[in-house]
Amino acid sequence: MLDFDTCNAARLRRDPAYDGLFFTAVKTTRIYCRPVCPAKQPLTKNVTYYPSAAAAERDGYRPCLRCRPETTPFCPAWNGTRTTVGRALKLIEGGMLDEADVGTLADHLGIGTRHLSRLFQRHIGASPIQTAKTFRLQRAKRLLDNTDLQITEIAYRAGFKSLRRFNAAFVDLYGRPPSDFRRRRSRRATHESGSICARA
Repeated sequence: MLDFDTCNAARLRRDPAYDGLFFTAVKTTRIYCRPVCPAKQPLTKNVTYYPSAAAAERDGYRPCLRCRPETTPFCPAWNGTRTTVGRALKLIEGGMLDEADVGTLADHLGIGTRHLSRLFQRHIGASPIQTAKTFRLQRAKRLLDNTDLQITEIAYRAGFKSLRRFNAAFVDLYGRPPSDFRRRRSRRATHESGSICARA
């Protein structure tokens, strides 16, 4: 994890070179963002920095709806410099922890469960389980934004075991159910269609 001053300077200048290397959490709003977020800059005394989206979510922060930090949770550099963590992340992103437990993941990597958990705390700042939850929510959010699938189908495709757990995870993270995102998308599409017709 980069030091506070380095993160703060990069945030204040909205440096794209640091996008994905850290995430800014705002204590007053309980929202976390990417360093390139276009929203008004919070006061330095009100921010803290995290190495991953999963780490910020573990501490109760919600993703910004403008810069969508949950879509870029890990820096690609992990794959080259932290081989075991990189392999684990690929397996989790592929849905391994949707069907198996952390012990199975550790066995697949050839290490112990405790060692895997220590690696995740050191490099990601969150547990494998929290990381898997973040990936599931990312998949679900993309499906909500980019497809017309029914919400129940999205829940299962994203890796949730039940619609109840899916709804609870969305409310816990975003403070609103997934159906609300679908309604907002429909209203936005209707508005854009109306604007095109008006210009024509």
